[in-house]
Amino acid sequence: MNPSDRSDLAGFLEALGYDEEPMGMFYTDREPARGYAPKPGRLPSVEVEARKEVDFQGLWRDFSCVIGQLWIARKRRGAAYFDHERFGCLGGAFFLGFLKPQLDFIVHYVSTGIPGVIEGERYLPSPEVTRAFYEHLDPRPAPRRFCVFKPLSQFAPDEKPELVIFFARPETISGLHQLATFVTSDLEAVQSPFGAGCANMVTWPIKFLQQGKLKAVLGGWDPSERRFVKADELTFTVPYEMFVRMLEQWPQSFLTADAWSQVKKRILRSKKAWGEGD
Repeated sequence: MNPSDRSDLAGFLEALGYDEEPMGMFYTDREPARGYAPKPGRLPSVEVEARKEVDFQGLWRDFSCVIGQLWIARKRRGAAYFDHERFGCLGGAFFLGFLKPQLDFIVHYVSTGIPGVIEGERYLPSPEVTRAFYEHLDPRPAPRRFCVFKPLSQFAPDEKPELVIFFARPETISGLHQLATFVTSDLEAVQSPFGAGCANMVTWPIKFLQQGKLKAVLGGWDPSERRFVKADELTFTVPYEMFVRMLEQWPQSFLTADAWSQVKKRILRSKKAWGEGD
């Protein structure tokens, strides 16, 4: 079932009070004809790092956050894509499956830093805990050359998203959150583990799928990504199978009840408060 053929998508989004078309993510060997990607660069490995041959200054100069590329694609209603050469960020390269294991430099950068070299982000208390996090998450290697994000309506007939991503504020997120349990009967259908923006958007949902678990993942908590999303906006990623269930079952859910109609009024007030109303 191709997402661009879903005639009931508009009705579902209207019921949510959601104006922005969700983004689908998939891996492909076909480069988008039009899209936004980081500058090409040389992706280092731990072996290159051990030989002290990594140009960290160049990597920092050409840094491009995955969420930042998606911000451009969202505004221009196009595709954002990444591969081994156009990775933009060593964290993103790891979480999207293009780099493993993670470099020791990044392990220190995310935690306590390196005295006299770089200040740490202090998202985790030590390099040891950070390394354990990377090893636990253990991203699936990218199964195709490109990792592509684009609006669902732009998927070709022979393409299908693996994940569907919503960028939304809490009122709309509340509907997606409750609907995830409605369509799965899983009281823990929504997870929100620690991770960078792209980890919660891609890596964790795929990890749950590999474990045989159909889980939605709530993200957007990474302070480093917040400048690339709207104020009060979070991410909500669902596997495509869950998304199809949502499209099929929402008319039987609370989205048609009075309680939700009251939430939709709040959504309208929120849009006006942020200058996004009609």
